[in-house]
Amino acid sequence: MFNKLIQILLAFLLIFTPVAFGSVELWAFSLMELGILTILLLGTVQFLMRKNQGSPELYSLRNHQFAIPIAFLGFFLLLVLLQIPPLPSGLLKIISPKTYALRQEFSFVDIQSAIRNPQSPISFVPFATQVEFFKWFTLIAFFLFLLKWKPLDRIKGSLILIVMFVGIVESLYGMVEFFSAHRHILHLEAFSIVSAVTGTFVNRNYFAGYLLMVIPLGVGYIFYREFSHGGRTLTWRRRLSSIDGKTYFLVFGVIVMTLGLLFTASRMGIISLLLSFSLVALLFRNPQSGQRFSKTPVLILGLALLWAAWIGLDAVIDRFLDVSDNFEIRWEMWANTFQIIKDFPLFGSGLGTFTYVFPPYRSIHLEGIASHAENDFLQLVSEVGVIGAGVLLVPFLLLLPRAFAGIRNLSFEDPKRYIGIGAMVGILGLMFHSIVERNIQVPANAFLFTFLLAIILRIGSIGRKDKMESAS
Repeated sequence: MFNKLIQILLAFLLIFTPVAFGSVELWAFSLMELGILTILLLGTVQFLMRKNQGSPELYSLRNHQFAIPIAFLGFFLLLVLLQIPPLPSGLLKIISPKTYALRQEFSFVDIQSAIRNPQSPISFVPFATQVEFFKWFTLIAFFLFLLKWKPLDRIKGSLILIVMFVGIVESLYGMVEFFSAHRHILHLEAFSIVSAVTGTFVNRNYFAGYLLMVIPLGVGYIFYREFSHGGRTLTWRRRLSSIDGKTYFLVFGVIVMTLGLLFTASRMGIISLLLSFSLVALLFRNPQSGQRFSKTPVLILGLALLWAAWIGLDAVIDRFLDVSDNFEIRWEMWANTFQIIKDFPLFGSGLGTFTYVFPPYRSIHLEGIASHAENDFLQLVSEVGVIGAGVLLVPFLLLLPRAFAGIRNLSFEDPKRYIGIGAMVGILGLMFHSIVERNIQVPANAFLFTFLLAIILRIGSIGRKDKMESAS
């Protein structure tokens, strides 16, 4: 019963987070956090009940290979938590001299307030940092839960199908809204936003980031089904004649999602997509059979490009011709963000405070408020400092190479290999896209990123285990 409830909640969150405008609104990502906390509560109750009953374990708690990365993730949360409470002025002056200097300037404006409260927090907007802390806390806790929850290995195929279904529906909906000139996002009129295919996301680049994860995963799932049914051992003619309707639908779905991403007209998204297909074609090949690359991903991409060319790629081409002006704006924003990092090098200005800190550093004219730095990694360093970003980087440097090596250790006939590679290429594509965009900060993308990362590490662990057993 507990496993069924957890599976239903996982399916709900995989559907809800992208559909609810990418969950960028406070109510949406609060509901996401509530769903994750409910999953954690159910998992805790289930673990305690099974422990008391002496039942077989459903949680691999004795696995120590993730101990050091988990410790660094906990340390990162602790550093963010320390940004919120007021600190003594002497300590603040040592760890963040610029923050101390600015607080002193503010104290001249309100002397009475400074006398009553001589302490100040590292974060310039503690409430914003608190909101971001809860988001990071729930996602990291969710990641650790999936890492230890054994039933994920059994149901991951069903959950991946749900992710693909959402990606297909989002792409179809976005193209209908754009090409019909209806220009709505669900019930909202959004003529100024829907200047390209956006699905139900509020920004084309956010939607492109989401599809960058789903498309390679979808290609991996197609290979997963073929190898599960022994299709790859047949000749290509027999394979073609033996393909069932479900596989045809999945291939069509990946083509539709590729079309959706192309018509987002997200330049870096399209470049990331082409790189992702290149990686998939190379990593899915079987060197033992003399393949230089896998033909299936190339065929899927080729069909999508032909279909897109038939519809018309004028809007996409125009976006690429306009690249110089947009790059100049981004370059200026990155330079301004570097100045923030220079002023707050160690502990940053506070997680989630970029919007409030950026205006004094802005050197270009922008319409509206700059909510992000057009680079997820630079913005993170500006908010948590070099120490916080370094602490967060360590788990990725420890986990991803080891997981990828474990996946590559799986035999070419093992279906799990292709799920793992597809998921890996998906998160690498998102991270590459995040160099010039806000992606990982979008809750829907962060949730799917967390889900895929857990799947990658679990499959990688199986690969390492198989290699150790074969060696012994």
